[in-house]
Amino acid sequence: MFENQVKNVWVVFFVMALAFSAGSVALAVQIDLSVDDCIKCHSEEPEQIATNGGAHKTEINCQECHQGHRPISQNNIPACSDCHSGSAHYEVAEPCIGCHNPHQPLKISIVGDQKQVCISCHAAPEQQMADNPSPHATFACTFCHAETHGNIPECLSCHEPHSASMTQANCSTCHQAHMPLVVTYPDSTASELCAACHDSAFATLAASKAKHSQLACADCHAGKHKSIPACTDCHDFPHPKAMHERFPNCADCHNIAHDLNK
Repeated sequence: MFENQVKNVWVVFFVMALAFSAGSVALAVQIDLSVDDCIKCHSEEPEQIATNGGAHKTEINCQECHQGHRPISQNNIPACSDCHSGSAHYEVAEPCIGCHNPHQPLKISIVGDQKQVCISCHAAPEQQMADNPSPHATFACTFCHAETHGNIPECLSCHEPHSASMTQANCSTCHQAHMPLVVTYPDSTASELCAACHDSAFATLAASKAKHSQLACADCHAGKHKSIPACTDCHDFPHPKAMHERFPNCADCHNIAHDLNK
């Protein structure tokens, strides 16, 4: 008799528990949750959005993306394409989550060799490399710009400097990373930078007693590497006409511009 009473008590308790559970589920379905309710359990995500959320921070809230909650709403994580479309970047084959965490989309992490996904936003560098072929154009973008978006490595991490005194700042005076073989420089470029490659010409000019020795390399070789001016660009025709007709090449008498008096 006593055993039957115990069994009856447990049956009643079990039935009540099921009823309470069913009521709780029904109640959960009926209650409208707020964003304040979300952060009671999900504290990390709001902090990420506040720090690096971009438009996700200012234009939407939790429930505009996550409509419903699991297990009742099984698919409460939307596709990025539900909102983002209309540009080449949104058409790339790589999954968005490979670079972007939707709660901090401005904090971009890049994994593996990537090029197409990069040039979908950065078309200008790709065009520069296509128009000006160099070994740099054969690499994936992430070979140089690795791991973190916006990372710009120093040239000297791969390349030996032209001279022991050269710094990273000196490299960018003459070279652009996406078109490194197109060498250009400002008029203010120090002759010592030129001497790193053209040491013989620099030494000859420095030893000369002619006025050219007082000029910087960039005064004559202006703007672009290998530009060689005509003597008449500065000196016009300083000698009698007959002499210029007889000796049309200034170097026949004046040797080279770096050592005029030899």
